Amino acid sequence: MGLAAAVVPGRRAARYCGGMSQRRLYPFAGGLCLELHKDETRNNQAVRLSIPDKLVLPLRQHVGIAAQPCVEIGQAVLKGELIAEAQAYVGMRVHAPSSGVISAIDQFPVVHPSGKTSTCIELTTDGRDSAVQWRGVDDPVAIGAGEIYDRIAQAGIVGLGGVGFPAHVKLREGSAKRVDTLIINGVECEPYITCDDRLICEHPAEVLAGAALIARAIDARACIVAVENDMSAALAALEGAAHALVELVSVPAVYPAGGEKQLITVLIGREVPSGLLPIDVGVIVLNVATVVAIYRAVTTGQPLIERIVTVAGQIPARGNVEVLVGTPVRHVLEHFGITDTKNFRVLSGGPMMGIEIHDLRAPITKTTNCILLLQRDPAEHSVSTCIRCGDCVRVCPIGLHPQQLFDAARTSDFDAVQDLHLFDCIECGCCAYVCPSRIPLVHYFRSAKSSIEALDRDRGVADDARARYEAHQVRASDAGQSASSRVALTDISAMDPAEVRREVQQAVARVRQRRQDESDGQ
Repeated sequence: MGLAAAVVPGRRAARYCGGMSQRRLYPFAGGLCLELHKDETRNNQAVRLSIPDKLVLPLRQHVGIAAQPCVEIGQAVLKGELIAEAQAYVGMRVHAPSSGVISAIDQFPVVHPSGKTSTCIELTTDGRDSAVQWRGVDDPVAIGAGEIYDRIAQAGIVGLGGVGFPAHVKLREGSAKRVDTLIINGVECEPYITCDDRLICEHPAEVLAGAALIARAIDARACIVAVENDMSAALAALEGAAHALVELVSVPAVYPAGGEKQLITVLIGREVPSGLLPIDVGVIVLNVATVVAIYRAVTTGQPLIERIVTVAGQIPARGNVEVLVGTPVRHVLEHFGITDTKNFRVLSGGPMMGIEIHDLRAPITKTTNCILLLQRDPAEHSVSTCIRCGDCVRVCPIGLHPQQLFDAARTSDFDAVQDLHLFDCIECGCCAYVCPSRIPLVHYFRSAKSSIEALDRDRGVADDARARYEAHQVRASDAGQSASSRVALTDISAMDPAEVRREVQQAVARVRQRRQDESDGQ
């Protein structure tokens, strides 16, 4: 995949459903023109994959607290049956993608940068695919916004184009903040990936009807469906299913124009300030696949148990497949005749933002959009010293300074990386792509984020322990008794402030050691 140029998108004419006037488009900083490699998969209809013998359902496929199993080992379940309940407002339900028997609730391999395992429910399928009776709404216009949000939550729908933020939370919060613009993101800007392109081509009416449904629920004044200007078949399909309430716009094929904040800038000229969210500037952005999932949940009652996934790369057979959530990656590859991957990097996602899959037993999740196989490059580990060329700064779409972030991240200077706005980084990979020293910059940024989040969790545990200790002291004082007469000595020791401080110091040391181990492994 070659680099054509580092560019800033110009202002292009927009296209609309219903022949509306042209929309002015705005540039965003940085960005790249990349070889797309999409024609190999975008022109063929998605094929439904067979049901695997076993499905593995991670309890955390989303931003937020992991779901809690509500089934037992040996229990028979039907397709669409609830098997794990959300544990918080920012939570997600998990449903059985097919019928069968719960065979395990244990640690299984998942797609993660570290190759770690995660708690999952294993479902041994029975091949019958017997389903529960879903209950939809005949006339979605007749129901209120609250019921729509409830149905989205009940269906376990998360954002299908990003990290998996619970969709009902995004919409409820957007309604509370009075957003005025809904953007439906069909801008599939990363090379090789065409699952959204195929979804639009095959289900354009559901995309537009879902967009109108959501816009009405959040009371948005404007509803825009955006696609790249090279998605000619998708554009034609949408125009053929034109909806009076939805505006169709094509944007230049510049990476990462499909990034949430970049797309907002391109379409309406608003900038999302550092540390804020799109709803803070009056906008909600949803992926097209999320919109279709929401439409189906409301109109048919179908939970989120399947999705379209692109299988692409330097392999003979490629295409898009409709896959049950929980299907092992190995099963997907076998459909394309791929059994030996030792000479490939197997990625979940695209070449810019994808995560390497360390174990092919890892399952497809709700947010998996692509399985990409690229020939291993003998030079991929030949990293040189940063030469301060500044190329990474010029292409960063956020306007960050990646070389400074790299210096701080590799020395575990977590205060410095946060001062440099690490968490504004969208991990698009533009900086690493142009780096002449081949430094895996995004790896360092992801690792630093994980370390900081781990520290915050450990500090939270320590703060909770301290709060429990102080509350205990108050109760003991109020009762006129000493702490030693109320609690065993070992319990007091566990809540001692000095011990709490030691726990925090040990947690910091663990994170730094883990960070050092990761750096040594490069």
